[in-house]
Amino acid sequence: MPTGRHHNARSSQASGAGPAGSGDVSAARRWRHQRSTTTARAAIVAGVGAWVPPWTVTNDALLARLGLEPGWIERRSGIGQRHVVSPGMATSDLAVEAGARALESADGLDVDAVVVATTSPDRLCPSTAPEVASRLGLAGVPAYDLAAACSGFIYGLASCAGLISAGIAERILLIGAEAFTSLVDPNDRDTAVLFGDGAGAVVLRAGDPGEPGAVGPWDLGSDGEHSDLLAVAAGASRQRSARSVGQGAPPPQDQYLSMAGAQVYRHAVARMTASAQAVLDRAGWPAATVDHLIAHQCNARILRVVAGKVGISDDRLVIHLDRVGNTLAASIPLALADAAWRGVLHSGSRVLLTAFGAGLTWGSTVLVWPELPSHTAVRDPTAAPIWREEKATLH
Repeated sequence: MPTGRHHNARSSQASGAGPAGSGDVSAARRWRHQRSTTTARAAIVAGVGAWVPPWTVTNDALLARLGLEPGWIERRSGIGQRHVVSPGMATSDLAVEAGARALESADGLDVDAVVVATTSPDRLCPSTAPEVASRLGLAGVPAYDLAAACSGFIYGLASCAGLISAGIAERILLIGAEAFTSLVDPNDRDTAVLFGDGAGAVVLRAGDPGEPGAVGPWDLGSDGEHSDLLAVAAGASRQRSARSVGQGAPPPQDQYLSMAGAQVYRHAVARMTASAQAVLDRAGWPAATVDHLIAHQCNARILRVVAGKVGISDDRLVIHLDRVGNTLAASIPLALADAAWRGVLHSGSRVLLTAFGAGLTWGSTVLVWPELPSHTAVRDPTAAPIWREEKATLH
């Protein structure tokens, strides 16, 4: 259970100071040797949790409104239903619940920092993470948002691994959370059928690169030349500054996501395939040794094509979007938590993670699934909330 106490990572860091005198050559050599032989620090998965809001929207509920024939949504996306936020519910509400579950899974491990990967923050300013940290009883720890769209969780893992490697933090709560249906036109048949809301989280701790749960190596990339393929045009600085010079109000559609579906499909397949292969090469893992591929849950057809191109059979491909839709930065941690809860992931399983999203952004990493504390079992992501806001405690 989070208590609001946090370890001061800075107090336990080595000073990093060099030799006392610049003219002391032998001291300088000893210092360089000490630095070169220092054991590297890795980010280790120590807990996982996720939550989706209780309100579900089935495909049948969308067919008549959007003028679609039965089976159209499943054939094109593999999605059967999606969870959506109720009126007044925001991304931070989802993040707090998922974060509480991850902390519980990690046996109540105190954390030094909170990172929230999201494309749908509560507000443009301030960031969502400080509020999430405060509500979890972690006031005072560093907390920030990270925006890399559907690749946000992979970028978040890399960011947290950097904080741990640098000695800035010992334990970090990383949350991917989205209330993205608020940015989707409910009458757009190309996007309304795809997206859902939810949150997933992991607790990361400092450890040895060779132990189970260590995340890495990495492959990350971006291509801003195609930033318009997936975009919400209105609400931020470009649209606001245009209004200030007399261009008038933006079209109503600009407040919603626009998507060039065919081009996004091609980029998603190409980028995730290349990125996944690159990280497998860096890890020295042949595709045949991967137990599970957990990709960003964008579209079942895309996932199967990527798996096939990388050389991973369908029985090793984790698909979770059929029950929750595309949840952007939340999709990979949601799938991880669901797979852990259902017993799909076992200690020692080799897991490949890959994602692609707006920006364009993409990224991949690998880990060997760790043995999580047996007395703090991972919860069903669809189960009732465990977080009591009024008492700021778990139940």
